Amino acid sequence: MKTLPLVTIIEVQATAPSLHDNTADLDRLKNGVRALLSRPLSERNLCIPYKCMGRVAAAFRAGGFRGYAVLSILPWQLDIIDFLPEKTDYLPALALDLGTTHLEATLVDLLTGKTLAHGHIVNRQIEFGTDILSRIHFAERGGDGSGLELLQRAIVESINELAGELVSQVDIPVQEVYALAVSGNTTMVHLLLGINPYHICREPYIPLVNDPDPVLSSEIGLELHPQALAWVLPSIGSYFGGDLISGILASGLDQAEHTSMLIDVGTNAEVVLGNREWLIACAGAAGPALEGGVAKMGMRAGAGAVEHVKIDHDSWQLKVQTIDNVPAVGICGSGLIDLVAELYLARIVDLRGKFQDEFTGQSPEQRAFVREHLVDLDGEKAFIVIPLEESGTDAPVLLTQIDLDAMMRSKAAMYAILTTLTGQVGVEFGELERIYVAGAFGRHIDPRQAITLGMLPDLELETYKGIGNSSLHGAEQILFDEEARLRARDIGQKITYIELNVNQDFMIRFSGSRFIPHTDPKVFPSVPVFS
Repeated sequence: MKTLPLVTIIEVQATAPSLHDNTADLDRLKNGVRALLSRPLSERNLCIPYKCMGRVAAAFRAGGFRGYAVLSILPWQLDIIDFLPEKTDYLPALALDLGTTHLEATLVDLLTGKTLAHGHIVNRQIEFGTDILSRIHFAERGGDGSGLELLQRAIVESINELAGELVSQVDIPVQEVYALAVSGNTTMVHLLLGINPYHICREPYIPLVNDPDPVLSSEIGLELHPQALAWVLPSIGSYFGGDLISGILASGLDQAEHTSMLIDVGTNAEVVLGNREWLIACAGAAGPALEGGVAKMGMRAGAGAVEHVKIDHDSWQLKVQTIDNVPAVGICGSGLIDLVAELYLARIVDLRGKFQDEFTGQSPEQRAFVREHLVDLDGEKAFIVIPLEESGTDAPVLLTQIDLDAMMRSKAAMYAILTTLTGQVGVEFGELERIYVAGAFGRHIDPRQAITLGMLPDLELETYKGIGNSSLHGAEQILFDEEARLRARDIGQKITYIELNVNQDFMIRFSGSRFIPHTDPKVFPSVPVFS
């Protein structure tokens, strides 16, 4: 199908009314637009929404019945939402990753396909709960809907603030943003639309809506063009949201001839396996230690986060890289993976994920390195990554044994999720053409280090491909391509979802993965095994 953006413009040159042609203004406009439409658009109803009839008619007449009609393109109809007397240089629209903690958005031009601005902001709903479950409970507060109203207002205010920041970067009025595509988890979508999420966390865990119809942004309080459509990507269930549908779109997994895998790590690890013929998915709690939710010094990937760590085995020096090369204030998921893998290869951490003091045959330089970095802190061992005098905070950046234990659980859960999913359909890792890794996890991670830990399968590094914020990229595709909008809805019909909470096979695999690299080292032939 030919690419069709969510909003487009059509030049109209209609004849002026006369005593011999008494066609009404809006009918004249519709006739002029319809005469220029080709298939498949010409087969759809052409409408002018009631709320913009007066404004569109006035602009059409003021322009001498010539100018540019702005059309929203829906699968079942076309809406004339504005009329411009002169050709515009841009047609702005907003793609939004509706995250639980942060919102990230791009302002794009539907005429050229260019990105005009990009930004992110903290989700103000954090004031009412840091996680999805606490917000669902807050929405029930008082039983009168006031909690839900507060949550919706908070997310709408966040989006409006972010949209305002983006348009200010390119000096465009926010009222000229003609469309919005939203990608988020099921609960976040309910809260944005002001729909009660009560049943999402209660058996049988059925949301009120999976595939909401497009809604006017103004109807939910967004300060965009009055007739700007908000197109919300569909979800599949309570725990499989539109953000993962976006990931499938962004990776092209649903169109691939050969079997591939998509991994998206956030609060949970969400994994999809398949190709253009079939898709199977699951989600599990493998993400918190990688997203700053468990490790004491853990944080999301951002300025000052330790993202890469290397131990030089010749000089026994610790080399640390932070995001934006500013003083360290914490350590993000990729930094944790690097650090624990390096500690294992240096034999400072054993295969159980426990700190060691000394090893037979260690050099004096290595022993000095261990004495400098491995310390006792309140009765437990801790590894100093960044000393106090070099830290960007009032404390050193540390990895404690408690943090290390949490990391071991996360890495075990990740590998167990992957093996459980492939085991469901009898696919071997070696048969995968590609493993797409989404989000900040995919952008910063070193696959070699994750393999060393036993977190990701031992495959050629070329198998792994980071695809950035796939939730945002999928929303961008929704804005630019009608085929993507149709695919998003078709994907939900193809996916089989596996519930891990009641999967005994997963628990067995999880137990076997709680060693570095694994209880069975033969499945990680490239990783050295130390006794």
